[in-house]
This record gives sequence, structure tokens and C-alpha cells, in this order.
Amino acid sequence: MSDLAIIVLAAGKGTRMKSVLPKVLHRAAGRSLLGHVLHTVKHLAPARTVVVSGPGPEAVEGEALAHLPGALVVTQEERKGTGHAVSVAKPALAGFDGLVVVLYADCPLVRAETVREVAGLADPMSVLAFTAATPRGYGRLVLAPGGDVTAIREELDSTPEEKRITLCNSGIIAIQSKLLWELLPKLTGNNAKGELYLTDLVELAVASGARVRYAKCPEAEVAGVNDRVQLAAVEAAFQERYRRQFMLDGVTLVSPETVQFSADTVIGTDVTIEPHVIFGPGVRIGNRVDILGFSHIEGATVAEGARIGPFARLRPGAEIGGNAHIGNFVEVKKAKIGEGAKVNHLSYIGDAAVGAKSNIGAGTITCNYDGYEKHVTEIGANVFVGSNTALVAPVKIGDGANIAAGSVITRDVPADALAITRAELQIRQGWAIRYRELKAARKAARAKGQE
Repeated sequence: MSDLAIIVLAAGKGTRMKSVLPKVLHRAAGRSLLGHVLHTVKHLAPARTVVVSGPGPEAVEGEALAHLPGALVVTQEERKGTGHAVSVAKPALAGFDGLVVVLYADCPLVRAETVREVAGLADPMSVLAFTAATPRGYGRLVLAPGGDVTAIREELDSTPEEKRITLCNSGIIAIQSKLLWELLPKLTGNNAKGELYLTDLVELAVASGARVRYAKCPEAEVAGVNDRVQLAAVEAAFQERYRRQFMLDGVTLVSPETVQFSADTVIGTDVTIEPHVIFGPGVRIGNRVDILGFSHIEGATVAEGARIGPFARLRPGAEIGGNAHIGNFVEVKKAKIGEGAKVNHLSYIGDAAVGAKSNIGAGTITCNYDGYEKHVTEIGANVFVGSNTALVAPVKIGDGANIAAGSVITRDVPADALAITRAELQIRQGWAIRYRELKAARKAARAKGQE
């Protein structure tokens, strides 16, 4: 929207996180808190987005640009309150004339639809509110008889009567830029904390004759993160949101509460997911896929009709073809598994390509790392690899070849050939009887010597 600018406040200290990582870079559902907010911003398509970071902004700037390349990152060197933080963004919005919405990087659950609703009421200003089950600690909305907002009173500055109000401030505001820049210099910091509160703009706006309205959302949608307990609560809220949406979109979750998604997980229709499956970032699942229990998938794509698990691990770069099978205790990393191919048991396939309809036997590994570099294994179509085989990369197995069980393959195998590397089997008749007699005699002699 050419008449919309977004300011994202990301300068919170986050000392209660007890971490060297900036608070807004902690992750929920596989994405940073800041990343979640910027993905919401993407849906709003603003003319400009300004992220206000604290001192040492390099990590925050990198994260912001990774999610929203056009974002502008500015630094709030001194933390004098939310009003001061917004004033720091003013130079980055030079020449902009339109609506400004202020969001918070530690409130990742807010939806684009909610932001649009509060923005639609900003004539010239609006705020986002919620009804709190326990309002203690929140700023309260003071309303006129007609329902407009006349003030937002912070907890420490509230009267006993105001503290009984349950309609609370989320911190999110929408305000026309002309009014914003006119009122910001009038903030005084005359409050219990001595900070420049953005919420004090409400009284200033009303005093100037402007109307301030409010929109409401569920309390959970504007939950903030100040410690790891709250981070876990936000994670749980995201998971509940994703599970519900996937089921409504045609995905069967056998035990929904045990499945974990990432924010960018993509799943087709008629997919069945059994209990205790984890999706890390970067996963795309096609239609009619079965994912069996206790599987872990990250940075991988799975094509239509495939079957994964149980106890399978797909690592980044795994590409599973249509109707392929990846079975129990199989790990696939940076490898393409062709259509209809099967890797059913206890195998590691890394830095490899497996052709269509090939069968990889139990215990097979691609030996892809020599201690210094990774090497590639290429397996053609319709290849049969016997159990307990080691393929020492770089190596190529031609179409239709057969690798005998227990082999160590160190050279290329031509198409339709048999490769076998085994010591000659020797059978010694009666050896086991003589061995048992010898052992029994020695044991008896030791026992007699101890008497």
C-alpha cells in the first residue's frame, strides 16, 4: 500500500531471556520473532518498513533484511521509551505522507487481518485493544461515553478505578503521519518510569480535537515475549494455529498435539501424518503422502504418493520422488531419491542420487566424507543394492546393476553388472563340536585348580 508505512520496534533489552542473543532473534515455530512480524508486514505491502533496533544492530539488521529485503534498520542508541523509539524512525520516513502503523517485534502472533482492521479505523488515529483475563501490568483504555478512546493509562500511573478496567492496550497503534510527527515532540515523560510513552499520544490527539478509535483482538494474538516461559507459550499458540489450519486444508493429523510444524511448512491434500512428527524449516510435502510416526523432516521436499518413516530423518537437501519409500531408521541428506525407489531400513544416503525404482537394502551407507571433502554417489535406475553395503564415494552404479550384500564398492559398476566384494566362504565340518569340547575342558580344569 503506497499510503502505508510500518515501524517495527525491535530494541527491547530482553534481559529476562538470559541470553546473548537479542530477544527478537529467538525462534518460535522455526522462525525468529522478528521474522514472524516481518512476514505479517509482507502481507500488508507497505510503501516503507522501518525496524528500530537497539545498540549493536548488525544481527537484527541481517535478520530483518533476510525476511524483508527492502526494510530500513535504524538504531535507538538510548532507550527512552516507545515514543522515543518511534521518533528515531522519523528520518527513514522523510517525505512519506500517509498512515503509520507501529508494531512490536516481540509480539509475533498478530495477524495481517488484525492490522488491517485497526488501520482502517485510523481517522486520524486508532489503537488495538484486547480484554485481559488478568489485566495487571497492562495499560488500560479509558473510553468516552460514545466508545472513543480518551486515554491509555499505564499500570503504574493508573488510579484504583482505572485498574479495574479490563480493556487493555496491545501497544499497536495506527496514526496519520502528519499527526504523529506533530504530537511526538509534545511527549514529556511525566510518568512513573520517566519514559516517553507512545500511549500518551492518545490524550494529546484528543486534546487537539482528533478522534481515537480502537479495534479488538483476542488476548492471545498480542501476547508478548519477555522470557522463555512466554516464548514457549507463543510456540504453543503457533502450533495450535498451524495444526488447525492444516486439518481444515485436508491434512489428517492422527494425534495433532504431538506434531510440530515450522512457520513455512507446506503440505498438500490427503496427507496423513502420524504421531510425533517434527517439521523443521523449509519443508514441502506433496499430495497423498504418508508420514509415519517419530519422523523428523527439515529442508526437504517429498513428492506425491511417497511414504516416509516411521523413525525416518530427512535432512536439508533431501528430495524424495513420487511414490518413493523411506523407511524406519533411514537418514537422507542432500540426496535425490527417484520415483518409486525404496530405502526401507537402517540406511544413510547422503550426497547422492538414487534412480527410479532402485532398491537400497538394509544397512547400506554412502561413504560421502573423506575427512576433508564430501563426495557424490550416483546410483542409476532399477539398481538392486544388497544389505550391509558401503558405497565409497565418488562412485557410480549403472542402471540395472546388482550389488551383492556385504560389499564395499570403491569403483564404478557398469549397467546390468554384478558387483561383489566378499572373502571366500569356508566351511569346516565338525569344528563347532571340537570348539565346544575344548572350551568345556579348559573351564573344568580352571574349576578343579581352584578347589
